[in-house]
Amino acid sequence: MSSSEEKASAEDLDVPLSRDVFLRQLLRELAGTLEEVVGLGEASGFISIVGQNVGDWLNDEYRKQWGATRLGPEQVSAVLVDLKRRIEGRFRVVSQDEESIVLVNEACPFGEKVQDRPSLCMMTSNVFGVIAAENLGYAKVILEETLAAGDRGCRVVIRLRQDPEQENEEGHEYFRS
Repeated sequence: MSSSEEKASAEDLDVPLSRDVFLRQLLRELAGTLEEVVGLGEASGFISIVGQNVGDWLNDEYRKQWGATRLGPEQVSAVLVDLKRRIEGRFRVVSQDEESIVLVNEACPFGEKVQDRPSLCMMTSNVFGVIAAENLGYAKVILEETLAAGDRGCRVVIRLRQDPEQENEEGHEYFRS
């Protein structure tokens, strides 16, 4: 009897598929298609819009749970780490002061599906930027290193003050609405 005859149904097959894997693959393909069709810049822009909406939603949820109209700097850092933890990222704060929050990460919520899909990093930039700016007034998110680009981890710097000396620094700015 061949191995294909031994397996009685599709349920017996060892197909690595779950809702999580399916959704991550779907996002990977969507991002890849956008990057190929409209280019990386435009794809990042589309994903930024989604990230803005997700950031607003998450910010509202955390504020509601804390019973606060605005979160303080330590709460913002805690939220950024917690929300990524809940979706299987491993971010941690390596430094924080009045000027910036610096986070590193060794596991992307998109898993291996983020490889060569840098536009997906706009989800992190926008969610972090929206939450920081809505609570602290301003944020500039700089993605210094990303798993999507092949780095060993992610390094995200969030500037909390506008600084003319850092005006030309790559990153995305966010302002309280």
